[in-house]
Amino acid sequence: MSGTTEQLFDYIASELATFVAKERENFHQLPGHQRELGFTFSFPVEQSSIASGTLIKWTKGFSISGTVGKDVVVALNEAMKRKGLDMRVAALVNDTVATLAGGRYWDQDVMAAVILGTGTNACYVECAEAIPKWQGDLPKSGNMIINMEWGNFWSSHLPMTEYDKAFDAESLNPGEQIFEKLISGMYLGEIVRRVLLRIAEEAALFGDTVPPNLALPFKLRNPVH
Repeated sequence: MSGTTEQLFDYIASELATFVAKERENFHQLPGHQRELGFTFSFPVEQSSIASGTLIKWTKGFSISGTVGKDVVVALNEAMKRKGLDMRVAALVNDTVATLAGGRYWDQDVMAAVILGTGTNACYVECAEAIPKWQGDLPKSGNMIINMEWGNFWSSHLPMTEYDKAFDAESLNPGEQIFEKLISGMYLGEIVRRVLLRIAEEAALFGDTVPPNLALPFKLRNPVH
């Protein structure tokens, strides 16, 4: 996925406009009332407040120019303004943190959340006093959610095959998000495609002819049916 910041956020704003246009009248905002939006953003950000966050880097195959180091809330608010939407982002949240918040809404004993989807991530509840880089007053609850961003985990003990290594070297972000590339939905189909292509070429898995589509990157998408 490549493009510019304006193209990406204008697309999001356009989809929002389409959604709002289909709402029933009883969901419309009263005159003079601005609609507030929750923005779930599934990429690493440095979050400075409930409604602001600076993008650290893109993951999951995204390569959008001009966004890293910028506030993604500002980018979306500006896009909505360009599309004539009377809306503003009231809260920015990571998808993993949102999953944990949803779980704790129903059960206060929930302490961790894991995302296994296009990418992968985890977060957990930690005692704020145990966080070395914490600054300022402690939260009233005494706890803080730690967003692990474990998709970027790497260790020499991770079982990387030659297919994993080759795919990583050819990716948009070689050497990064290794754990995510090993287990998440964005990449598993492509790893399987590479294995099948090798078998087809060396052991005639599909007969004398290798299926042309098998040579096309990312042609085999998850889930595999």
